[in-house]
Amino acid sequence: MRNLRVFSLFTIGLGAALASQSALAQAPGMPPPGVTVAKPVVKEIVEQDQYTGRFDPIEQVDMRARVTGYLDKIMFQDGADVKKGETLFIIDRRPYKAALEQAQAALTSAKARLSFSQTDLERAQVLAKGGNISEQVTDQRRQASQTAQADVDSAEAALRNAQLNYDFTEVKSPINGRISRRLVTEGNIVSADQTLLTTIVSLDPIYFGFTVDEQSFLKYQTSIGIGMGVIQRGKGAAVMIALSGEKKPTHKGTLDFVDNRVDNQTGTVLLRATVPNADSFIKPGLFGIVSMPATKPYQGVLMPDDAISANQDKRIVYILGEGNKVTAKPVTLGPIVDGYRVIADGLKGDETVVINGIAKIRPGMEVKPETKQLPPTKE
Repeated sequence: MRNLRVFSLFTIGLGAALASQSALAQAPGMPPPGVTVAKPVVKEIVEQDQYTGRFDPIEQVDMRARVTGYLDKIMFQDGADVKKGETLFIIDRRPYKAALEQAQAALTSAKARLSFSQTDLERAQVLAKGGNISEQVTDQRRQASQTAQADVDSAEAALRNAQLNYDFTEVKSPINGRISRRLVTEGNIVSADQTLLTTIVSLDPIYFGFTVDEQSFLKYQTSIGIGMGVIQRGKGAAVMIALSGEKKPTHKGTLDFVDNRVDNQTGTVLLRATVPNADSFIKPGLFGIVSMPATKPYQGVLMPDDAISANQDKRIVYILGEGNKVTAKPVTLGPIVDGYRVIADGLKGDETVVINGIAKIRPGMEVKPETKQLPPTKE
C-alpha cells in the first residue's frame, strides 16, 4: 500500500513537471508571451581597457639649506601654495655678511697692490729704455705686477663665493607648487646639504603612471601605435581616469610617455599620462583607474546585457523573424562600451533582437513583440 502511495506521488510530480514544460513550450490556445524587441545600437566605438595606477608630481623638491647655520626665520604657512623664487627660510646671515665684507676688503687691498705694481712696472720700463735700470729689476717688477693681478683674481673669486654663501642664507623655492609642513623650527642649526627642511610638489598638471602586461602592450603597438615613437607631450592618446569612489572616469589625461623596455621581473611596461589639475583636487600618491583606448575607432554592434542569455557554454540572443517567431543566435561578446555589451561576432546590426522577456521564450516560439528604440548611450 505504501509503495502504491509513493508511486502515485511520483506520477503526480512527473505530471506536474511535464505540464510545466508543456506550458513553457506554449501550449495550444495560449496567447503568445509579450516581449520587448529592439535593433542593436550601431555606432563608431573605441574599446577601452582599464588599469590601476598612481598619481605622481611632475616636479618634486626636497628642500635643504646650502649653508650651515642657525635657522632664523620661517616665511611660509604649512601647506600653502608657493611661487618659484619665494623665500621660505632665512638662516642667520650675520656670519656670512661679515665674511662677505671681509672678502670685499681683501679685494680692495689686492686691487691697490695691483695698481702700485703696475705703476712700478711702467716706471721700470721707461728707465730700462735709457739704460738706467737693469733688465733683472724690470723682470722682478713685471713678476710682482703679475702676482698682484693673480691676487686680484683670487680675491674676486673669494668675493663671489662669499656672496653666494650670503645669498644662500635665504632658502628659496625652485618651483611653483604646494609646500608641506616645516620639519625644522626656528633656532635649530641646519647643516648644509644635509638637514631636510620641507618638501614641495607641483600639482598642475600631474602625472598618472600605470603598467600594462606584455601581451596588451604588443596589442596597443599594433592598434594605436604607442611605443612606436609617435607619442609626444600633449599629442598622445587620450585617456580617462576615475579616482577611488568615482563610478565613472571624469579626469581626462594624455599619454605622453612609454618606457623603453619591458621590466624583466614583472613583464610589464610603464606608461604615463599627464592630467590637468587646475583646482589641485588630485594629490600625489592617490590611486586611480585609467581607461585607455585598446583599438582604433570602428563600427560596433551594441546590445544590453539583459538581451543575452546562456546556453551551456555559449552566449545567445533571440532574433525576431517571420510570423513573430524567435530563433536563437550564438554571439561572441566583447567589452562594455557606453553601458552596452559589444557583440564582437554574430550580429550585423540590422536584426531585431529580444531585449526583455527572454525568460518566457524558447527557440521557435511565437511572441507578441513591443518595439523599443535603444538610446545611443545606456544610462
